[in-house]
Amino acid sequence: MKSELIENRLIIWNIADANKLFSNGYYGKPIGISKPKHNEIDVPLILDLIEGYYLMIKSKIQIFKNKKKITINAMLKICKEHHYNFDKKFQVYNDFREKGYIVNPGIKFGCDFAVYQKGPGIDHAPFLVQVYNKNENISSTDVVLAGRLATSVKKQFILAVPFSTKKIDYIALDWWKA
Repeated sequence: MKSELIENRLIIWNIADANKLFSNGYYGKPIGISKPKHNEIDVPLILDLIEGYYLMIKSKIQIFKNKKKITINAMLKICKEHHYNFDKKFQVYNDFREKGYIVNPGIKFGCDFAVYQKGPGIDHAPFLVQVYNKNENISSTDVVLAGRLATSVKKQFILAVPFSTKKIDYIALDWWKA
């Protein structure tokens, strides 16, 4: 499958490829369709850099810029230029995907990822995930803000802290009234 890198997004222009990619893992967002359904994609698909990189290393897509094929190393460099802490974020993205979750950018919620158990349009994302470095301080204000955000949209907030290339600690915050 071919994709085109335009600024910090990837576009799958071929409609059949876009439909197949979305239907087999809920990758990307169909352009102009807010609540897409399986096999109803009749528009190009837009991918975030992290999911594009994931699909590239899984040999599911090829990425082109100005009609030239981009290598995995070149794509990694591009991702690092556009995403602060890319390696850690990608590690968390990859971990959730490998466990069978659907992972979308969480920008509209003010976090790194929105994570679905089944997929957008089938269920709501039950988890919001923010990636932290192991030595990064998390203030009590940050925790309260995360909790208020998550409860206001009826989701669980998860702090993801990669400790090594193989170990990620997940801290889930539940808020309840006494």
